[in-house]
Amino acid sequence: MPHTAPILELDAYLRLNRASLGEWLAAIREISGCEDMACRLHRGGGPVGALSALESDQGFIVCIYASQGMDMTGCRTAAPVLLMPLAGGVEIARQGGCWQPLAKLTVAPPEDRFHLRLPEFSRVMIMRPRTDILGSLATPDADRLISACHELIDCYLRRSLFFRDHNHARQMTSELFCQLGRISRDESIPTCDCSGPDRRLLRALEQIRREPDWDFNLKELASHAGVSERNLYYLMKREAGITPYRLYQRNRLMRVRYQLVDCQCTVPHISWYAVDAGFSHLGRFAALYREHFGELPSETTQWRRNLLTVENEQSEHPLAIS
Repeated sequence: MPHTAPILELDAYLRLNRASLGEWLAAIREISGCEDMACRLHRGGGPVGALSALESDQGFIVCIYASQGMDMTGCRTAAPVLLMPLAGGVEIARQGGCWQPLAKLTVAPPEDRFHLRLPEFSRVMIMRPRTDILGSLATPDADRLISACHELIDCYLRRSLFFRDHNHARQMTSELFCQLGRISRDESIPTCDCSGPDRRLLRALEQIRREPDWDFNLKELASHAGVSERNLYYLMKREAGITPYRLYQRNRLMRVRYQLVDCQCTVPHISWYAVDAGFSHLGRFAALYREHFGELPSETTQWRRNLLTVENEQSEHPLAIS
């Protein structure tokens, strides 16, 4: 069964898709830890969008996709947050001011309860460090530092396509926040190869993702990438630290995750989704799933069910989402 999740950064950490407004608000509040966040839809009904989220020791990242237009109100935090437009003409208003394009990476100070206007099909990323590592980025003369941070985040997102497992994803995310902190203090600007992954690796990834029913075949994959089998293996190990089969396996696990995130049934048939993706040993599947996403498949579905419970509670207090 093909998944219907949109293209989204950090898509291995898809948390919500095709959600109602109540689910959406419950999810963004829980992930951000901001109970006063609010959301108003432009149309007033239907699925809101999708979001992915990854948390590390140094902070968390949320990537938002708006399937319809909405206005979001951020919360007042103890430390600045980073707002990065990804697609679709996102706008920002500060402290009751006029709407302006969110054209580049922007720092929202703690006292600034920002407002975001997301048009239909737009995408934005919110980054919140655990400590105040971004203070100097909020000054008017910080353009050079902001530009360096933007470059660093771009590199991180491109490399996220080849995260090896959950521990690697958390490590790379913590490292990103530490590097942003060093830039903010103007201690150093880390060098980053912003050319992105080798095109041959991207062609291999395209083959794996484009045909979900494709059975792994190293010779065929190498041919699609335009290299020999041996060269593809060593290229992937050198550039991404992962074998071709491991990448294939991770993307099969992602297929199951998309289905679990989408599932709104009372008793999700996890075993059906696992077998459909080619995992015949369910105990091994559960262990692999936790290794790659930091939680069991049952925890993924329980998280979505919990949102439905919160939504039912919020429906009794409609002002909570106004």
